[in-house]
Amino acid sequence: MSTAERCTGGSIAHLITSPPSSSAYFSGSVVSYDNAIKQRILNVSTKTLQTAGAVSEATVQQMARSVLEIMQTDYAIAVSGIMGPDGGTPEKPVGMVWIAVASKEKVLAKQFNFRFDRRRNIELTSTYALNLLRIFMLSNG
Repeated sequence: MSTAERCTGGSIAHLITSPPSSSAYFSGSVVSYDNAIKQRILNVSTKTLQTAGAVSEATVQQMARSVLEIMQTDYAIAVSGIMGPDGGTPEKPVGMVWIAVASKEKVLAKQFNFRFDRRRNIELTSTYALNLLRIFMLSNG
């Protein structure tokens, strides 16, 4: 598996690699805080970033598909959101997060809204992302 993280800054990769022997199932991660990295490394289209924004379903879907291909893994997680304390807007408030999980066959993206402080929002995003992947894998994703 692999990850493409924006708002969690590598927290999901850290959780995945905490157990011994995690190299047996984890290939790597791209932390793409800057949109230029999303474009150059993860092939997120300029049009998507301009129309939907970095925190959007379309962006995390593209991130998940790309990191899956780049890392040549069976599964991928991608996240993008607004952790706070600032940066939110009425349309995209602090705590809004998009999480995508992907396999070679399909991509599933879900929006979540956490209303806590930055640290807690990152923890919840990381936990929900791993759980979404677990559910996805169990449903033959």
